[in-house]
Amino acid sequence: MDLDHARTVAVEAAEAAGALLLEGTRGALGTRAKGEAGDVVTDLDLASEKLLLERILTAYPSHTVIAEESGLVGAAGGEWTWLVDPLDGTNNVAIGLPTYVVGVALCRDGLPLLGVVHDPVSRQTWSALRGKGAVASSGVRLAPPYAPSPHGPLLAWTQGYGIARDDPTVRRLKTALDLNARRVLQLWAPLLAWAMLARGDIDGIVGYRAGMVDLPAGALLAQEAGIEIRALDGGRYEECVDAPGGERSFVAAHPRALPGLLSLLQ
Repeated sequence: MDLDHARTVAVEAAEAAGALLLEGTRGALGTRAKGEAGDVVTDLDLASEKLLLERILTAYPSHTVIAEESGLVGAAGGEWTWLVDPLDGTNNVAIGLPTYVVGVALCRDGLPLLGVVHDPVSRQTWSALRGKGAVASSGVRLAPPYAPSPHGPLLAWTQGYGIARDDPTVRRLKTALDLNARRVLQLWAPLLAWAMLARGDIDGIVGYRAGMVDLPAGALLAQEAGIEIRALDGGRYEECVDAPGGERSFVAAHPRALPGLLSLLQ
C-alpha cells in the first residue's frame, strides 16, 4: 500500500468536494432534519459524499468506506477502511455561517494512518501520514509552539451526537472550562478545530464521546504536528476507531500544556 499515493487521492478528492461545497453554498441548500436531536442534512452533504465515495472507491475498489451519511460501504472488517466526513459543519452552513471543512481518513485494522482536512473557504488543505509529520497545502510542516497566556488557554469543545443536554459529565467539564479558560469555542465543526490546534491557533481541545467519522483525520493531523492526546483522566488515549464511544473522550494540547489542562478539568 503506497500511502503517499493514498494521500494524493484523498487530498484531490477532498479539494474537489470542497469546490462543490463552496459553489453549492451560494444557492438553495435543500435542508431537512436528521435524527431527533435537532441536526440537519443538506443536499450538499449527499453530493459531496457521492463525489468522495466515487473518487476513493475508483482508486481502491477493494477497500471499505464508512461515510457520515451512507454508513458502511463495502464489507465490514477489512484491512483498509476509509472514514469520510463530506461536510463537517452542516449546521453552520444551514444558517449561513461559512465555517465548515471536508475530512478524510484511512485506517489499517482500525488504526488511522492518513488524515486530510480541507477548508473550502480558505482553500487550505492539511494532511498527515503516521510517523511522517503533518503539512499544510504549501508543504510547510505543522509544528505549533508552546505559547501559554497569563489569561488562560484558548480551547475548543466538541461532543458526539446524542449526548443529553443534562449529561452530568458534560456539565462538569464545561463548567470547568468556562471558569478557567480564556475562551471556549464551540465550532460545530470539530475537524476545523483540530486543524486550528495543529496550526497553533488554539491551545487545546476537550472532547466528550466524539463521533467516529469526524475524529481520526483531525486527531492524526494534530498528533503528527506534535500535539499530545490523553484520556480525560490523563490515561492513554485509544486511537483505534472501533473503540467504544466512551473511550473517544479526550484532552489534546501541546505536551507542555497538557498537564495544566488536565488539572484544570479535575
